[in-house]
Amino acid sequence: MPTIDFHQHLWPEPFVRLLARRERPPRLRGSVLELAGEGESELDLSAHDLDLRLALLDRWELDVAVVSMQPTLGIAALPDNEASELIAVYERGILELAAASEGRLMPLAAGSDVSGFAGACIGAPELADLELLAPRLDELVRQDAVLFVHPGPAAAPPAGAPAWWAAVVDYTAQMQAGYAAWLAGGVSRWPSLDVVFAMLAGGAPFQLERLRSRGVSGRDVLHDTIFFEISSYGNRALELCMATFGVSQLVFGTDVPVLDPEPALDAVRGFGDAVTDALCSQNPARLFASKA
Repeated sequence: MPTIDFHQHLWPEPFVRLLARRERPPRLRGSVLELAGEGESELDLSAHDLDLRLALLDRWELDVAVVSMQPTLGIAALPDNEASELIAVYERGILELAAASEGRLMPLAAGSDVSGFAGACIGAPELADLELLAPRLDELVRQDAVLFVHPGPAAAPPAGAPAWWAAVVDYTAQMQAGYAAWLAGGVSRWPSLDVVFAMLAGGAPFQLERLRSRGVSGRDVLHDTIFFEISSYGNRALELCMATFGVSQLVFGTDVPVLDPEPALDAVRGFGDAVTDALCSQNPARLFASKA
């Protein structure tokens, strides 16, 4: 059974070139990425080289990477013509890279057409309007595909906020709101749709007792179709999540190349072979059983 990293990002070269030609965010100026809510950040664009990525998978003893276009770029908020061009270029390129990887990359769709993809990736704020999102969710159910919920674009931080503000405050708040929206109206309407929330849904297990204090029972929260991806979290958070939801609802992910994968690998492998096998192999295999 292959070992899978559920949360990686890889940009095809045509997508990089298109970002470099843009005159407003999201855009690249050399190796500097400009985003509307987060300002500028320096990137190592060599991290998006296919051969290098496959070599790193070997180094980390991982077989497959699930790759997506991160909604933090803010593409969903662009005018339709700009968004559709970026999505089309990304999806065409990532399918080509997946084919060249000989099965080691498993791409998620960035747009509404999931044909040829294992699922789709959306920004957490999109869950606030389930009616607008309904056609895409219905299609995922028809295709027996997976939904990956990832932070969307960050809002402008308060004056004087540190550089980590968006990642630690904004993204986690988005993920908690998206998770709550899914509990409130999504899971009952699409009960068969497997949904994976990035970064432990911004701290989902921490909210369980507060939900109960407001009359939400355990059976309203514990669903075998809701999974939590672990990127950026370590031993303490994983212990709490396993105690709350069990090991069967967690999947391993790293957020490469945004984050160094070593801490996530060390944290999971520190729990022993059984937990590592569940998070890296068995649970992803359940999600992708129909795609095998």
